[in-house]
Amino acid sequence: MNDRISPTTDFPLATASWDQAEYAAIQRVIDGGRFTMGPLVAQFERDFAAQVGSAHAVMVNSGSSANLLVIAAAVLDPEIDLNPGDDVLVPALSWATTYYPLQQYGLRLNFVDIDLDTLNMDLELAEAAIGPRTKAILAVNILGNPNDFAKLKAIADRHGLLLLEDNCESLGAEFEGKQAGTFGAMGTFSTFFSHHISTMEGGMIVTNDERLRQTLVSLRAHGWIRELPEKNFIHDKTGDPFEDSFCFALPGYNVRPVEMSGAIGIEQVKKIPMIIEERRRNGAHWVETMSQLEDVRLQKETGKSSWFGFSMVLEGALTGRRREVGAVLTAAGIESRPVVAGNFTRNPAMKYLDADVPASLPAADTIHFDGLFVGNRHYDSRASIDVLHEIMAGIPR
Repeated sequence: MNDRISPTTDFPLATASWDQAEYAAIQRVIDGGRFTMGPLVAQFERDFAAQVGSAHAVMVNSGSSANLLVIAAAVLDPEIDLNPGDDVLVPALSWATTYYPLQQYGLRLNFVDIDLDTLNMDLELAEAAIGPRTKAILAVNILGNPNDFAKLKAIADRHGLLLLEDNCESLGAEFEGKQAGTFGAMGTFSTFFSHHISTMEGGMIVTNDERLRQTLVSLRAHGWIRELPEKNFIHDKTGDPFEDSFCFALPGYNVRPVEMSGAIGIEQVKKIPMIIEERRRNGAHWVETMSQLEDVRLQKETGKSSWFGFSMVLEGALTGRRREVGAVLTAAGIESRPVVAGNFTRNPAMKYLDADVPASLPAADTIHFDGLFVGNRHYDSRASIDVLHEIMAGIPR
């Protein structure tokens, strides 16, 4: 074992960005006695929306729930032409709960291969996959790397498609000065422990559309109208609080966050500029250092990545040796994982999905069998990156 790195301390997959501010926020909630969703969640929503440059933000209990509500809101909104049986373009590389809500709302998944350099959807293949039933694109920004939204929005506009974003891994990413997650009608974020900011568990949806905001607020809590204005887009209130508090207008869920998560989020959102700056500093060093390895392909940055993690695609003499490489890293105390879920179409859950899968997905397969990633953090990790480079360079070829 390389004694220059200690296990789970110098190169873990994820680390906490909390300090005394978050613990004090938790204690204030305990002392105050309100634990269910309330004013602190609302404050976090306002602060988060301002940070990413969106008109509205709606907090839920996870990024997965955020994806669920986005698809539900899009299908239920009478102003959006998205209905059961319609096709939605999705990248072959993403997390499971990018896909499941589409199936749950009767939509057909049209899988598109990825670009092996950016790890995001191959936009030429995406446009070629558009057919008469295609109504939407669900873009995923992988490992902090934004899509080329100039090209992507042009495709969506050209074909009259709804654009949605799964930005759960890419808080703080930018394309041409605009935050990832804010290019589509709705965008989702995760605040789970391993993500850029953490509220223990949590997720966020952003939108500039007041109708969609109200739909999301209703869907978040049972489909009732309790948190909506007197006059609203869903179902106007009667003015009788007894009736209005128990009027159910949409087929909703209970995916509310708790007040403690909102309190933590208020403190975490203050740290976003610092967190992104440090991750980008590490990212620049990663590219400079690791690009010296001829048989390791690195993720190519589009716009300004927020560097959720650092991917490596093993090539040349390292092809087919991911298990061996992973074991070497583990022995050195460096945690690694597959890149997201690899080629998702190779998972047994596919038997439950109504999907159009191309005959081959070569780029996604390359990631599936020869891709792995290591974590990035909110503090200077350049020395650890140097050691990782040394270890990778020392693997026999």
